Amino acid sequence: MKLHLLNRSSIVDRSIKVSRNLYKNFLRVWHFHPEFELVAIIRSSGTRFVGDNIERFDSGDVVLIGKDIPHMWLNDDAYFEENSNLMAEAIAVHFEKEFLGKGFLEVPEMHLLSNLFELAARGIRFLNVQEQLLNEFKILPYLDPTAQVIKVIDILSHLSKHKDYRIICSSTFVNSLHRTENRRLNKIYEYVFENFDKPIGSSNVAEIIGMNKSAFSRFFKKTHRKPFTKYLNEIRIGYACKLLIENRENITSIAYLSGFNNVSNFNRQFKIIKGKTPSLYLKDFKD
Repeated sequence: MKLHLLNRSSIVDRSIKVSRNLYKNFLRVWHFHPEFELVAIIRSSGTRFVGDNIERFDSGDVVLIGKDIPHMWLNDDAYFEENSNLMAEAIAVHFEKEFLGKGFLEVPEMHLLSNLFELAARGIRFLNVQEQLLNEFKILPYLDPTAQVIKVIDILSHLSKHKDYRIICSSTFVNSLHRTENRRLNKIYEYVFENFDKPIGSSNVAEIIGMNKSAFSRFFKKTHRKPFTKYLNEIRIGYACKLLIENRENITSIAYLSGFNNVSNFNRQFKIIKGKTPSLYLKDFKD
């Protein structure tokens, strides 16, 4: 997946941009932008790619993503079938961190919101969001500009107090975004996300960015504080979790579809990364 910079800037004389996206499927582009992105999935399902994380998404999901984090919502295959009647709907809000001016987040009353924005640097997925708050998202596109700003602050305020959430990206991935080697790292991410389900290794990636294998291994470990193999396995296991939740394949098939060349290694890596076996992970999810 080639990484694209998208222009999500607000229209003239507006501090935020509110969009109701209602299409046959969401934009299938791995992209980033300098604005924060707050998304509520109204109806849709598929796979969410954010930074170095791959997870299942469904209706009711609410996510806040900080600036410059690569992301993509990829609908299930059924949404791309020619005769499908499925529709993908989401409310998205794009805004800069200081959309209400410099110093806004420094006043005492905004400390929870400031903390929320700090957490958003790694992406936040809010769990078990109440229907009432989802309804607040739904009315956003139909409000006048002033009411939209007030409503967005109100929604963000509620989310800043929401205790049930998960951080999406690893800290090492986010730290790497701020290094000077961004162009080289973007090539790595593009190649890995395009090929993680195939037999690839550090030598393949090293060739892509014009380095020898040893130099690449040192570069990657210094940047991510983990070997490339571990990073690749985490991406593969994330994708395997998505397949397990979809429950369309057995564990053996999922192992190979995720890029592992044998089931025993898949099971071993899954337990190392998730702390449990694939079958127990699936059982816990269903429970």
